[in-house]
Amino acid sequence: MNNQRPRSPAACPAGFQGRYTVVSGDTMFLIARRMGIRMEDLIAANPHISDPNRISPGDVLCVPGQAAQQPAGEITLATTTSTVDTGLLDVLIPRFEEQTGYNVRVQAVGSGQALSMGSRGEADVLLTHSPETERPLVRNNTLTNYRLIMHNDFVIVGPREDPARIRGLNSAAEAFRRIARERAPFVSRGDYSGTHQKEIAIWELLGIVPGGDWYQQTKSGMAETLRTASNRRAYTLSDRGTYLAQRRNVNLDILVEGDRMLLNVYHVMQPNPQKFPQVNAGGGKAFVDFMVSPGTQRIIGEYGKDRYGQPLFIPDAGKSESEVTT
Repeated sequence: MNNQRPRSPAACPAGFQGRYTVVSGDTMFLIARRMGIRMEDLIAANPHISDPNRISPGDVLCVPGQAAQQPAGEITLATTTSTVDTGLLDVLIPRFEEQTGYNVRVQAVGSGQALSMGSRGEADVLLTHSPETERPLVRNNTLTNYRLIMHNDFVIVGPREDPARIRGLNSAAEAFRRIARERAPFVSRGDYSGTHQKEIAIWELLGIVPGGDWYQQTKSGMAETLRTASNRRAYTLSDRGTYLAQRRNVNLDILVEGDRMLLNVYHVMQPNPQKFPQVNAGGGKAFVDFMVSPGTQRIIGEYGKDRYGQPLFIPDAGKSESEVTT
């Protein structure tokens, strides 16, 4: 929100339902849900709002008509980029849509951003891999129906010549220490994703604040970060699944793996409908139920074997986190 004067449209498109005056706490997403329309259509109908992420009390919006209504069976899934970059959701979502009749709108962002969307009720279901950030939101009932889905692990990858001499180490922390000591090029996602948060945790364990010419942040997803690291002949931290899916596109080797600290666990969850009545609670629950179902778990356990010689994820529904190992 800001202190600018309220903005009003000069005219509204033909067939619009009416005008809406923004009140404190509104977002384009919440207004669209309240009006039963797609957020994209609401934004398109209001070109006088230059930045849809910044609306203020008193702003007047045109509300599109019935022709632009959002399908009642549509849900928004906010998810980490790795589930998209690996191709897993390309297999799972069509199956979910066929079984349930819901259409899925995927918002592939870092886990931190996905969880922020969930904490504002701006998604119907979340699939993320940042347990330390997820748990407080579950404890305070912002998120509910929290279910363990699968895991893989993080790996430290880098150029074959390995200037920091980390190949074969069994400690991720020692590998990071050597990279920092040698000021060897390192590429970080820098986007508060689950991968970035794991990287931060390792630096904090060492008491190192990375920076300088040797350290670069992409503010991008894992696939783009791997390509940047490859071009710079640099090290990076990656989830194993995305690395395997991108292996043919990059010139990077797995140098450090197997440290318990590198475990990478995925959960599915819903924003609490008692706090966020605008969410599609039925659709969110249907997606959670689908992800923990035996059929979906079998698909997850097989995914990647034919192309990469190993599964990209290990199914974990019904387990406790203490039972999950790398």
